[in-house]
Amino acid sequence: MLLSLSLKNFVIVEQLNLDFQSGFTVLTGETGAGKSITLDALGLLMGDKASADQVRSGTKEAQLSALFDLTQLPDVQKQLQGQGLLSEGETELSVRRTLDHSGKSRSFINNQTATLAQLKALGEELIDIHGQNAHQSLNREATQRQLLDAFAQASIQAKTVKTLFQNWQEAKTAYETAQHFAEQMQIEKERLNWQINELSELNPIEHEWDTLNQQHKNMAHSVELIETATWIQNVLDEGEQNLLKTIHQIQHKLSGLADIHPSFSQSLQTIESVEAELNDITYTMRDVANSIESDPAQFNLIEDRMQQITSLAKKYRTEPEDLYKKLNELKTQAQQLEESTDLEQLHLTVDKNYQAYLAEATTLSNMRQKAAAQLAKKTTEQMQYMAMSGAQFAVILTPYQEPHASGLEQVSYQVALNQGSSLKPLNKVASGGELSRISLSLQVVMSQFTRVPTLIFDEVDAGIGGRVAQMVGKLLHDLGKHYQVLAITHLPQVASCGEHHWQVSKYSKEGQTFSQIKVLNNNERVDEIARMLGGEVITETTKEHAKEMLHSIK
Repeated sequence: MLLSLSLKNFVIVEQLNLDFQSGFTVLTGETGAGKSITLDALGLLMGDKASADQVRSGTKEAQLSALFDLTQLPDVQKQLQGQGLLSEGETELSVRRTLDHSGKSRSFINNQTATLAQLKALGEELIDIHGQNAHQSLNREATQRQLLDAFAQASIQAKTVKTLFQNWQEAKTAYETAQHFAEQMQIEKERLNWQINELSELNPIEHEWDTLNQQHKNMAHSVELIETATWIQNVLDEGEQNLLKTIHQIQHKLSGLADIHPSFSQSLQTIESVEAELNDITYTMRDVANSIESDPAQFNLIEDRMQQITSLAKKYRTEPEDLYKKLNELKTQAQQLEESTDLEQLHLTVDKNYQAYLAEATTLSNMRQKAAAQLAKKTTEQMQYMAMSGAQFAVILTPYQEPHASGLEQVSYQVALNQGSSLKPLNKVASGGELSRISLSLQVVMSQFTRVPTLIFDEVDAGIGGRVAQMVGKLLHDLGKHYQVLAITHLPQVASCGEHHWQVSKYSKEGQTFSQIKVLNNNERVDEIARMLGGEVITETTKEHAKEMLHSIK
């Protein structure tokens, strides 16, 4: 449940700290005093979009924070622990958000940076806000369907059905496109196959170009390479004045004196190293002289191969060394095109996606059928309590002629306002006041089946009054026995039913207007109820009426 809410420099609030209680709390005040500011703040803390005009004029930043008790929400605790946002054993959760004058905001859950998506997901588990315009959207089929799915705990199933429907439609589009462009795709396939065959005949392979280049250079300079290698070999290893023979003589001289003077020992080690290096050069030159080919026919074959590769590389706009990559790319394109034009396989994919959609949509239909009867029964019972005696509420499921993203059936809320009357769609029979009562009945029924611990009603009593308003107040009071309920109201009948009463008012300071909330005691509640009953002029009779209203709920 919600424990506290703190606001600083938010809209027309300078500083506000509220401690919430369990049960039913009412929030009243004159029009324009800022009753909805509290709801706006909670909405932002639950992930609503922020705007720069929510920062109080003349300040740089607005600060909002709320504290929740998660004792009765073990699933939420586990979820937050899994995200590293709540330590094991902790039951209190803080949510904080700051807004700057440019409209940018930062969000925190237990002092850890959080995304708006995380706030929204958390908010759905903590607070359920019923807006004052809920009855206006009740005439829309989409709203009716969403309410039914929520009541049936089928919202996730509905999302699954929508995703599977989209998959099916995409598969159908791919199949129909392949059918429509079959001739053009066949031409493209033939073009790709011709190019693949042309490159396959050449059969370029990885690193071949580098190897050919090296072979070409070797053969083009074969005579010079062989002569040079042979000369070096002769200088090092043959003849009276060869270097290795001289090295051997130096070694002999140094070895006789190496034990006498350290410089001779060091020089001996150096000359031995030189000898090893020169031997390596000798062997390398011998290998070069033996390996270099000077076959003109082989040289011409290499030149021809390089010319073919260069020509096709230019044709396919790639580098010679990357020609093998081009061949692989064409093969991949051809395979993808083959798959995309395989009408039989595409048709099988369409059928597979349809069957998956149909199975989940049928499951959704069964969930809706079961919930529809229960929602209709509970709402009809609630409407009797709302001074709509004899009225009947029904949830009608009509199969679509064609499968739909929302499922297999259309959802329609219908009502018979008088006993014996036939059922008709809401927008055909319900007046504004009746629609408000039906909407509130639905919201109360929905709330009774929700796991969310805090319910907020924002002037959902609009359009009603008198005895019905008193019934609404008692209804919310009874709901407060099981949930934490906060209602913003302009009706004294509803306000008198609250266990706790807050009053919103405005005041001026240094040329600026501010909003404040005050917790009322019993005497102050009498004055506030009297104001709501009688307006600016409060008489003793009005006060007595207010006292009677407050006493009647006890």
